[in-house]
Amino acid sequence: MSTQTDLSAFWMPFTANRHFKRHPTLVTGADGAYFSLADGRRLFDCLSGLWCTPLGHGRPEILAAVRAQAGELDFAPTFQVGHPKAFELAARIAQWAPEGLNRVFFTNSGSEAVDSGLKIALAYHHARGEASRVRVIGRERAYHGVGIGGISAGGIAANRRLFGALSAPFVDHLPHTHDPAQMGFSRGQPAWGAHLADALERLVALHDASTIAAVIVEPMQGSTGVIVPPLGYLERLREICTRHGILLIFDEVITGFGRLGANFAAQRLGVTPDIIVFAKAATNGVIPLGGAIVQQSIHDTMMRGPEQAIEFLHGYTYSGHPIACAAGLATLDVFANEGMVARAARLERVLEDAVHSLQGEPHVIDIRNFGLAAAVELRTREGQPGARGREAFERGVQSGLLLRFTADTIAMAPPFISTEEEIANMVELLRGVLRRIA
Repeated sequence: MSTQTDLSAFWMPFTANRHFKRHPTLVTGADGAYFSLADGRRLFDCLSGLWCTPLGHGRPEILAAVRAQAGELDFAPTFQVGHPKAFELAARIAQWAPEGLNRVFFTNSGSEAVDSGLKIALAYHHARGEASRVRVIGRERAYHGVGIGGISAGGIAANRRLFGALSAPFVDHLPHTHDPAQMGFSRGQPAWGAHLADALERLVALHDASTIAAVIVEPMQGSTGVIVPPLGYLERLREICTRHGILLIFDEVITGFGRLGANFAAQRLGVTPDIIVFAKAATNGVIPLGGAIVQQSIHDTMMRGPEQAIEFLHGYTYSGHPIACAAGLATLDVFANEGMVARAARLERVLEDAVHSLQGEPHVIDIRNFGLAAAVELRTREGQPGARGREAFERGVQSGLLLRFTADTIAMAPPFISTEEEIANMVELLRGVLRRIA
């Protein structure tokens, strides 16, 4: 770290700021699947940035598109005017999505995408004459970003504790689907747990279907530690929602764009929601961009009324930003030209076999995986929740790994460009980390 770098002004997000500023880890460069630190060390990017750089860092095609767009049109509003690349990217994303989801509303992040998806759901029911449908059903342990809608529907207690006074009032939650006693060390989707979806029927009975607008779930819960959906669970949610006229929203901010070996988790799992929200990998992390992909029937319902009227009173200054759209188009080109989604699917078994070889290592109480994502859960140190996770993270940096920890769970989601040898080496280095932590 340069002695000239002043760390005091930047209030870092989701970071123990005082600890970091006493023991800083400064990233100064990135290339391919590796980060470079200020002291010259290289770290393998075990989580594709924050789930957002599956194509690796420094992709020349994306950088060239960004440079060209900045010189041609650096900004244009999308309120009452438009620019070509926003329409082009929306059409390309619609081609990636499940059949029928072909209308795209752009945002700048996953948090904004979630809030937009929830607002679309409420506005849709209002437009069709069911304004009483105002309730949203989320799920325990869910992470839907940091907007008010996302925090309200989310189910990670620590993210809700401080901001409960701001939470939306008409929200309830399904139970989470993780039971280590029934599904510990599962490879892929656990066989047990489909019945947990029946909790939605109880919430329908409690609140009445006429008050419920939408159910929002992550197909695979990522931020809480790679919680994989049981076989049949999402199918059951879909059936219940359809029967009661409730919209089903998939939060695919993490799973979208190939992470599960298909364009979206909806296609991998064979369950089509009414709305998909996305972000992260849409631009390979180069520039923020997110959005909601909506069933055409929902869009068309909201297009009623006078032609000159604004149908949906919502949007952001940077919705469909020209440079972000250029990055998105270039990203989709790389995905297509290099067969990256198929590559992720091929690497799934490599990661699965490697990570499950850690069963029996010190402190390991569960391992789970799905697509090109996996988690290793560690036994919590008595009276010190999260301490083992943090120690594993810090020893990982010393060993050449940039891991991701949530409490005492280590998550891995390597870039799609990773080689089989790099994935094997990542897990072997983690094995050494586990053997050194207290």
